[in-house]
Amino acid sequence: MMKALLIDDEKLAVMHMEKLLRELPEFEEITAYTDPSAAIEAARQSRPDVIFLDIVMPDLNGMQAAELLQQASPDSDIVFVTGYDRYAIEAFELNALDYVLKPVQRARLAKTVSRLNGRRTESENAEKPVQELMIGSFKTLRPSANPGASAPAFRWRTSRAQEAFAYLLHHRERFVAKDALIQHFWPDSPYKQASTYLYTTIYQIRQCLKQSGIPVEIANASGGEGYTLRLNEVVLDTDRFESGIRSLGPVTKENSAEHLQLSELYIGDYLADYDYPWSEGEKQRLRAIQLHHASGLALFLLENGRISEATAEYKKLTDIHPYSEHAHLGLLQAYALSGDKGAVDEHYRLAERLFEQDLDVELPAVLSEWYERWNAGVFSSTELQIAALRPHGK
Repeated sequence: MMKALLIDDEKLAVMHMEKLLRELPEFEEITAYTDPSAAIEAARQSRPDVIFLDIVMPDLNGMQAAELLQQASPDSDIVFVTGYDRYAIEAFELNALDYVLKPVQRARLAKTVSRLNGRRTESENAEKPVQELMIGSFKTLRPSANPGASAPAFRWRTSRAQEAFAYLLHHRERFVAKDALIQHFWPDSPYKQASTYLYTTIYQIRQCLKQSGIPVEIANASGGEGYTLRLNEVVLDTDRFESGIRSLGPVTKENSAEHLQLSELYIGDYLADYDYPWSEGEKQRLRAIQLHHASGLALFLLENGRISEATAEYKKLTDIHPYSEHAHLGLLQAYALSGDKGAVDEHYRLAERLFEQDLDVELPAVLSEWYERWNAGVFSSTELQIAALRPHGK
């Protein structure tokens, strides 16, 4: 049995909808409002299973009301009611459960209720997550579980909703003013129109998070003047990466496994798949942390005879930092210590092409001199390791 809340500024319309719903056996409680503000407060208290919401209302339009209702009762499904097909299309773009056109027909409403029952059954049968929830922002924005469990990708209705979520996530736990969001995302739109775009986008984000099973909250803050994204029990991969490195300290035999797990989180630069100028500073900051961490980890593995693991770390370093001469030096030495002459020659030629073609400079002397000495048979395996002790040119 379900609870329903109806909102329509036209009294006859809301009475008609209430009559139709009372004829269906699925509902145990139905409340109706012509004042959307009162309805929002009622939703906050009663937490209905479904809200039937008229889109066109004089004082508070349906897009804005949906955004406020979602904040007041985040688990409620919303069904839009409209007399215009254009708004019906918008309803689907908003990830609403469904829409019904006025005048509402009994058969059409029954289909909506059937869809609602299907949604509820799927939710009740879904397995509860037993692992820590983690949002990934290295390379691409994705929901993911730690460690290594797959999760369905975010299904964004628009690229604007995706970027707005990334922007709020970037400013997590901090207040972001609505005016700042409007200026950033819709600077050329009239303010009233831009406000509607913002309400619609926030609604889309909340629905996408709900469908992905990610309990991140986007809360109205400062009297409705802005938003605060709260992670709650969800972890962000960048936070886990940085705090883990700080808490573990230098790499040792006892904590090397944990350091390797942290290294696995960094699958690419922060939001690297998107061209978001506002993320560039954080991207470069995290790149610097990764370079320092991975260099130290790879060196530790090399020194302790864990050559295959060291090779993998140095390969990753050269992929992420292709112009780091010490990353290339480390990989050359890892190949040499494994006795793979072909791999040494191949990577040396690759590094040579990279610097000469991409940067139009000669291969750094630290690499060419090492290669010449290695080819001449000057190095012993011990000396190779000593050379790798200088990943930063010290």
